[in-house]
Amino acid sequence: MIVYSGHVGPEETNQCVDAIRTLVADAKPGFRLLVDLTDLQAMEVGCALHIRSLMDTCNQNGVSQVIRVIPNPKLDIGFQIMSHFHYGGDVHIVTCENMAEARDLLGRES
Repeated sequence: MIVYSGHVGPEETNQCVDAIRTLVADAKPGFRLLVDLTDLQAMEVGCALHIRSLMDTCNQNGVSQVIRVIPNPKLDIGFQIMSHFHYGGDVHIVTCENMAEARDLLGRES
């Protein structure tokens, strides 16, 4: 689990890239990714480069499903659009309003 502040800048997302690369290197293809943005209040534009890199890394390592928790749809800040370019067509992407909904999805077999 990687936890960051509610106001995210490029330095934090760059650190996240390194941590995710390490984690997914050991993951078997078909892994699922939970992205909890519950506490996100703001993200700097400079984070987009790192977000793209994270998506590409997960895609290259065989992610099968991405579950995002974004309580406020106004804070989707382009994740959905970026997903179309950085994940393969076989990656199932779901956005939930809360962790209970995400846990329910994770409890189901993919």
